[in-house]
Amino acid sequence: MTMTASAGSASVPMTKEEKKVILASSVGTIFEWYDFYLAGSLAANISQNFVPGTNDTAKFIFVLFGFAAGFAVRPFGALFFGRLGDMIGRKYTFLVTMTIMGLATFLVGVLPGYNTIGYLAPVAFIACRLLQGLALGGEYGGAATYVAEHAPMGRRGFYTSWIQTTATVGLFLSLLVILTLRLSMTPEAFADYGWRIPFLVSIVLLGFSIWIRLQLSESPAFQKMKEEGTNSKAPLSEAFGNWSNGKIALIALLGGTAGQAVVWYCGQFYALFFLTQTLKVDGTTANLLIAAALLLGTPGFILFGWLSDKIGRKPIIMAGCLIAALTYFPLFKMIAQTANPKLIAATEQVKVTLTADPATCGTLFDPVGVRVFTSPCDLTRRTLATNSIHYELQNGAAGSAMSASVNGTDVPGLDGPGAKVVAAAQAAGYPKAGDPSILKTPSVGATLSDERALKLIGLLFILVVYVTMVYGPIAALLVELFPTRIRYSGMSLPYHIGNGWFGGFLPPTAFAIVAASGNIFQGLWYPIIVAAGTFIIGMIFLPETKDRDIFTYENEK
Repeated sequence: MTMTASAGSASVPMTKEEKKVILASSVGTIFEWYDFYLAGSLAANISQNFVPGTNDTAKFIFVLFGFAAGFAVRPFGALFFGRLGDMIGRKYTFLVTMTIMGLATFLVGVLPGYNTIGYLAPVAFIACRLLQGLALGGEYGGAATYVAEHAPMGRRGFYTSWIQTTATVGLFLSLLVILTLRLSMTPEAFADYGWRIPFLVSIVLLGFSIWIRLQLSESPAFQKMKEEGTNSKAPLSEAFGNWSNGKIALIALLGGTAGQAVVWYCGQFYALFFLTQTLKVDGTTANLLIAAALLLGTPGFILFGWLSDKIGRKPIIMAGCLIAALTYFPLFKMIAQTANPKLIAATEQVKVTLTADPATCGTLFDPVGVRVFTSPCDLTRRTLATNSIHYELQNGAAGSAMSASVNGTDVPGLDGPGAKVVAAAQAAGYPKAGDPSILKTPSVGATLSDERALKLIGLLFILVVYVTMVYGPIAALLVELFPTRIRYSGMSLPYHIGNGWFGGFLPPTAFAIVAASGNIFQGLWYPIIVAAGTFIIGMIFLPETKDRDIFTYENEK
C-alpha cells in the first residue's frame, strides 16, 4: 500500500489489507454503538427491573438519567483514551475501549434486579452506563484515525465514510434485534427475560470484534512517528494547552461538530422521540418507520464521503447544516400531519389558555430528569407538553392563582399536575394516545403497504439524507485538521463535546422549549440555531482539508 499516493489514486481499487482495516474498524465500532443505544431503546424494561416503587415516571426518569450520563462522560473518555492513543498507539487503545464497552453491556444483561440486590442494582446500572460512555469517547477517534492513516491521499473521505455508517448501523441493528424479539415473544416473556437477550448477545459480538481487530497492525503514520521518536509526550497539553492547536479544536467544535451533531440527532433520535412522545405513534410502528428510513439512507454516508474527496469536506457539511436549518419546520409539520392529522387539526381549532403570575412560571429545562417542579404553572405546562397540547400563556396579576380556559370556557377546580386542563382539551378535540386516527402498522408488511407509512418513511429518509451529508465527511475533516502526534486527542474532544453534549441533550432541550412555549414544533429552534451557527462559523473559519497530506502535516506545526 502506497501511503503517499496522489489524488489520482482514487481510481485504484482497494487492496486486501485496506479492506481488512476498514472492516475490522467498522465492525467493532458498529457493535459499540449497538451496545450504547440499547439502554435508550429498552428504557422502560430497565426501569421496571432496576428501580423500586410503582411510580413509572420516576422509573423512566432514572433510566433517562443513566442514558444522559453516558453522553455526559463521552468527552472525558475522549481525553483519557485520546491521550493513550497518541502515546501508545491507535490499535491497542481502541481494543481496550471495545472490550470495556462489550463487558459493561453484557453486565447489564446479567445484572440482578432491585428485588434481588436492592439499591445496588440501580447503582451498578449507572456504573455500567458511565463505563460505556467513557469507552465510546475513546473508540470513535481511534477507529477514524486508524482508518484515515491507512488511506491514500484522495480517498480519505471515502475510506472513513465507512466508519461514519457505524453509528446509524449500530442503531439500526439494536432496533432490529429488539423488534425481532418483540414480534417473536409474548409481551410478558419479553418483559420477564427477553429484554436481556440483546445485552447478552453483545458478548458474542465482542469476541468476534476482538478476534478481527487483533489481526491488524499499527497505523503506518503512528509507527513511522514512533520510530522517528517524534511522538508527543504530553498530547493533551500540546493539543489544548496552546492557542494554535486549541483554536483548531474550537473551530472544529463550533464550525463543524456542533451543527453536525444536532442534524444527526434530530434526523434519528429526535425524529423517533417526536413520533412516539409528541405524535403518540406506538413504539413498534415508530421503530419500523425509522429502521426503514435508516436502511434506505445509510448508503448516503459512503456517497458523501466519496464526494468530499472530489469537491471538499467543507461544502458538503456546510450545505447539510444550512438545508436542515431551512427545512426542519416544514418537514416536521408534514410528519405530524401524516402521522396524527387529528392532533394538527386540534392545534388549529382548540384554543387552550393559561393565565398565571409570571413569577410562578420558571424554566422547564431538565436535561437529566432530576429537577422537581412544584408550582401549578410549571406542572401544568409540562403535562400539556407531554400530551402534545398547544397552549398560550398569559400574564396574570402578581400573587394571583393560575386559571385555564379551553375555547373561552374556564376549566373549574384546577389540580396541580394539570390533568383537568388536559381532559378539557381532549374533550374539545385533542386526540388521546391510541386514538384510531393515529398511524398504527403492527407488522412490517402492513407498514410497507400503508400509504401514510410510506409517506412518513420518505420524509424520514430526507432527514437521514441530511445526516449523511454532515456526518459522512466529518471524520476525514477532523483527522486532517490535526497533526499525527496529537491527532487522536485533538479530533476526539471536539467530536464528543459536539455529539455527546450538543447532540445528546437535544431531546430534553427541545422538550423544555416545547413545554415553555406551548407549541410542539418550537423545540426545533434548538437544532436550527445550532446548525445555522455552525454554518456561519464554519464558512468563515473552517479550512478546507481534503488536499492536506496528513503524513507531513505534523512537520508544519
